[in-house]
Amino acid sequence: MIGKPRGTRDFLPSDMKKRRKVESVMRNVFEKYGYEEVSTPTIENLELFTLKSGEQIMDEIYAFEDKSGRKIALRPELTAPVIRMYVEKLQMETKPLKFYYFGNCFRYDRPQKGRYREFWQFGCELIGTNRPEAIAELIAMAYDILKTIGLRNVVVRVGNLDILRRFLSTMGANDAEMMRLIDKKDFESIERRLGKEEFEKFMEFIETKNIDELEFEEANRMKEILSFLEEFSVPFNLDLSIARGLDYYIGTVFEIDAPKLGAEKQLCGGGEYNLITILGGRHVPTSGFAIGFDRALLALEMEGYTFEDENDIVYIAHMNMPREAIKVARMLRKEGIKAEMDLMARNIKKSLDYANRKGISKVVIIAPDEWERGEVIIKDMKSGEQKNVGINELFNRLQP
Repeated sequence: MIGKPRGTRDFLPSDMKKRRKVESVMRNVFEKYGYEEVSTPTIENLELFTLKSGEQIMDEIYAFEDKSGRKIALRPELTAPVIRMYVEKLQMETKPLKFYYFGNCFRYDRPQKGRYREFWQFGCELIGTNRPEAIAELIAMAYDILKTIGLRNVVVRVGNLDILRRFLSTMGANDAEMMRLIDKKDFESIERRLGKEEFEKFMEFIETKNIDELEFEEANRMKEILSFLEEFSVPFNLDLSIARGLDYYIGTVFEIDAPKLGAEKQLCGGGEYNLITILGGRHVPTSGFAIGFDRALLALEMEGYTFEDENDIVYIAHMNMPREAIKVARMLRKEGIKAEMDLMARNIKKSLDYANRKGISKVVIIAPDEWERGEVIIKDMKSGEQKNVGINELFNRLQP
């Protein structure tokens, strides 16, 4: 027996119903905010990701040469492909551009709870504006999405890399390695590098909870963003320890956690960044975020969210009358009703048992005498009630 590759999953029909339901809700929220869907290839030129993240990313991605010797990678995330698309095709478009996307990504990680080698991301990019109200709306939309899918307990943390880098400069420690240590929360290494006295100042700084306590010039814009977040009624915590770990992030950054997930609690991360110029485009402000779709589903389950499991399809049972069943199935499907007909030549009792096991609430029974009169039988599987209805009335009687 051949199994699936390590770090991947099969999704059964019950899984896909849950995933499609949550996916639909997320799409609706993005579109309510005026975002439009885009899609990019699953494979990209390897250079797209090494330019963005450096050669060290090679240990984390699936990369290979194609039959013509071109270096190709399975996409490990979706921001770089969308910005590549923008640079290639959309630089002259009217700003702002508001894109969202949903797709599978691949990373060569050690599989663990909530972390897979193939995973799915929802995300978005806002191109062309960095006004405080625009950044606040971006964060508000991320929060709105997670609350709308049904999560009760999420924590929004907002930081600022300009302020963090300005503070580190006062210690002579504003460099990429320091940002990586902060991103990993490797406080032991930070203390060894800074020394005890400076480390205490650093800890006091990142534990600041009131933006008004900061005297850096960069704090003025941050205050305005946070005031707009309050207008959006988004509860947030100031968290100056957010570093994001990549050099192209700038300005405001944020993360959203689901505490129920424990160590792997982060559901969403994003902020302002400068990637367009790295990929050869003309500079315009950009920001965005990505939501870990798989973790969001896991968080819903951990909170005890119950997905409605009633099957909304209509089942058509018949007494050895497949042609008549086909006519009824075609009629219902044409009217937009999901209809499954018996394909196993079952008797009526076995057909009703099948519908019951599948959680189907409505069964249409086709029998010779009723058909002769232009009627069929509708059986309600919950109440057990059944009634004869005219074939031409069937659609109206099956409406919810």
